[in-house]
Parts: sequence; structure tokens; C-alpha cells
Amino acid sequence: MRSVSSCLGWAFTATLLALGCDKSVLPTELLPPLEPTSLEPTAGTWRMVALTGATQIGVAAPTAVTSAAYLAELDAIKMSQANLTAEQRRAIDYWSGGGVMRWNQILRELVARYNLPPAPKDEGGYPVPDAENPFGDPSFPFANPVYAARAYSYVSTAQYDALKSAWYYKYLYKRLSPAKNGTGISALTPISDIPSYPSEDAVLSGVTADMLKSLFPAAIQEVTLKAAEQRNAAIWSGKATASDVAAGLALGKAVAAAFLTRAGADGMRTAGGSPAQWQALADSATTRGQIAWISQDIPARPPMLPLFGQVRAWTMTPAEIVAERPAPPPATSSRQMKDEVAEVKQVAGHVTREQLAIAQKWNDGAGTYSPPGHWNDIALEYVRDAKMSEVRAARVFALLNMAMHDAAVGCWEAKFYYFNPRPSQMDQTIKTQIGLPNFPSYTSGHSTFSAAAAAVLSDLFPSGASSFSAMRDEAGVSRMYGGIHYRSDIEAGKSHGARIAAHTLAFAHGDGAQ
Repeated sequence: MRSVSSCLGWAFTATLLALGCDKSVLPTELLPPLEPTSLEPTAGTWRMVALTGATQIGVAAPTAVTSAAYLAELDAIKMSQANLTAEQRRAIDYWSGGGVMRWNQILRELVARYNLPPAPKDEGGYPVPDAENPFGDPSFPFANPVYAARAYSYVSTAQYDALKSAWYYKYLYKRLSPAKNGTGISALTPISDIPSYPSEDAVLSGVTADMLKSLFPAAIQEVTLKAAEQRNAAIWSGKATASDVAAGLALGKAVAAAFLTRAGADGMRTAGGSPAQWQALADSATTRGQIAWISQDIPARPPMLPLFGQVRAWTMTPAEIVAERPAPPPATSSRQMKDEVAEVKQVAGHVTREQLAIAQKWNDGAGTYSPPGHWNDIALEYVRDAKMSEVRAARVFALLNMAMHDAAVGCWEAKFYYFNPRPSQMDQTIKTQIGLPNFPSYTSGHSTFSAAAAAVLSDLFPSGASSFSAMRDEAGVSRMYGGIHYRSDIEAGKSHGARIAAHTLAFAHGDGAQ
């Protein structure tokens, strides 16, 4: 039986060609000008994720606002504002909605662009994306769900630590924005009383660009240009001076370097494993008397990052990852497994129009921003409507993505420990309605991601808790509607994701930002 996923390399050819025609990063969602409801003056004391403290990276005191150098900076802003082009005004508007949210949109677009599995080679087998040749065929990376979960988490946590450090120095030095300091400088975007040194826009541009250039090296040019645009917009708008920006850029890049050091040693480089390791995982399942999962792609595709379960988590130790592993799935020879296979066949084979719409809504397959990206999209609306400061918004995305990264680690550890077959392997007459993922079935990644995300967002936005729970359940059952998961995969995944989120929430409740 030829699975849907075996055709992905061809089914998304049109998408790939379309993306290849336009390599620019463009806004996809409108963001109203940011007017934060709280200035968060104590954010510099909040607990760090990876840095040792707010002062791990030093920021020298700025020159006095009465100095000749500072007054010259103000004059330069006046001259720029007197000669702004239409393109520069568009850049100001583009970034006025908040850098954290705007970069989250850009990151999701990059994930979608690179979330394309390599097509099979003419002679059989599949090429492997090469980080040393990111512009090759296939391009690097293949931003599959777990790669995406890790990318979202590294970008958001680096932004969060960088902004907390920036807030420490802002309120240490208390230099106001040029529109509030200099006569004749207009505020071309809403400018709060948050001190301007170091510039939060420059901090974000520096930390985010360096993280993205490492995670998506083929996008280096457009990311670099976008980051420069953000810094320029801060100056053109009257929000920051050149020295505010220089200090912020240096701080952001230094924080990125610390996070990239962590990333280089977190186990991702060996997460693909080797054929011998893949076989050992299959043999372990067989030894336990179970039917081992096999790839149903034609030709058989290597499993997706089978050692990702060994990648370093954010709030859990390796021992805790193992301790939280779900109980075993139904034995492949059991009556329960037979009944669950029959249920998938019945549901997927007689799916209603509404159920099919749900399956497609939550599919988040190749060419999309992935399941973790779906929850980032959901979170952005709540962050936007809450009018959070940059540092508070960064906290939301950091906690959300820490939980989903750890959910990816825990889920993949369980998937490849149990090596459980998909429903369509157990019964090849099952009709799948969506792409068949190329990794074991138990537990459902969608269910695990969604339960972790819903738990964190419910804690951060209690008024939305019932909606988050409903979306969690819908995302989970969508995989049965699609014919690719058993009910036990879904229920165990939701429980697993909630337990993993509890570790993230323990961090959040002790971070000083409540």
C-alpha cells in the first residue's frame, strides 16, 4: 500500500516552486501599534532561562543626554525624520506592532518554507539535508515538527533572556527615548516611558537574527536585512538613538552566542542516529513480542530524528524525561489493539465533512509552520490583545515553546522506545485522510504538543482556558479522523503533554514575573 506521505515530495512541488520564486520575508498578519499596559520595571530581576543573571553580559553606562555626542545623535534623527521616504515609513509601521510578535511571524514563515521532506533519489533512497551546504538540494534544514519545536524554543528563550537583561540596564541607566528628550523629534510610533538604553528593538534584532541565521542558514541575507530594518525603524521613529541601538545590538548578539553554545551541545547533531541504531530500536520491540513500526513510504524513508528523545530539555532532566514516559501501548497482539485498529478504520473510512475539515485544520504537515507553530499562532492573538510589553510577550512565547520543545523530547523518547506501528501498518485497508508521518505511532505528537501548549496558555491566559482545552481535544482527535493514530495514542499523548507542561509551569511560577 502506497502511503500518502510517500507522495509528499511530489505533492508539494508546486509549493516548493512558489516559495522559490519569492525568498523575501513578508508580514502575514496585521499588528496594531504596541502600547504596553505595563512597563515592567522589575523585569531585570526575573529568573533567567539559560543566562546566569541579568548582568552576565555587561552594558556600559551611556553618555550624558547633555553631551555633545548625544545631542549630535538627536540632530541626526531630526534630519532623518525630515527626509523619510515612503518605504522607511512602511518599515516604521511594520515594526511598531512589537518586535517579539513580528519575529514570531517571521520564524513561522521560515519553518513553513523549510518544512519539506526530501524527495527520493532516482536510484532510490533519500538525500540528507546538509548544514554545510544549506543551499543544496535538499535545502537545509528539513524543518519537521521536532526541529521546529526546538527552533521556536531557542529563538523565544534567547529573546526572553536578552530582554530581561536589557530591562535591567534600562532601569539602571534610565535614559528616556529621544522623542521625549529632544526638542523637534517626533514620535512616529507610540513611545512609552520605558527607558531607551539599551534599545529593545536592537536587542531583539541582534539576538533573533543570530539565532535564525544558525537555524536557517539559507535565509541569512533576508534575516540580516530584516534585522537592520528593525534597528533603523527604531531610530527613524524617534524611539532610540544610534548609541541606544549600538548597545542593544551588542547585548543581543552576546546573548545569542551563549544560547548557540548551548544548542551546539544539546544532542541535536546526533538526533538522526544511524542505521544500526534504528535497527536496534526495532529489534527491541520485536524482542518484547511486539510488531515493530516500519516506514510505509516507497522507497522506505529513514525515521525522523529517532534520537531526538535524547536532546536536552529546558525544564526536565534526562531522568525526568524517562520517568514521565507513558505506560506501554496496547500489545500489538491484544484484543484492545484489534479493537482500536477497527475503530480507526471505521472513523477514517466514514469521516464526515466536519471531521475531515478538523483533520485538515490541524494537519500541520509539510509546507506548514508545524504543530508547534500552530500554537504559536494561537498565542500571538492573546499576546496582541493583552497589549503586553516586549519582555512580557517574550515570556509567553518562551514558556509556551519551552513546554513544546520538552514535549517533543518526551514524545520522541516514548515513540522510539516503544516503536509502535501505525494503524495502516496493522491494517493496510485503512484509508488515511492526511499525510502519514514517518515515525512510530505511540504517542500522538499532536496530542502531546497540544496538551503542553494548552496547559501553559491556560495558566497565562485563564480566561481562555476552556478554548485552549477544546482546541487540545480537537487537535488530538483530528489524528484519528485522519486515520493515522489510535485512541490510546491520543489519550496517552494528552496526559503526557500535561505532565511535561507541569515542569515548565513550575519554572514559571518561581520566576518572579507572576
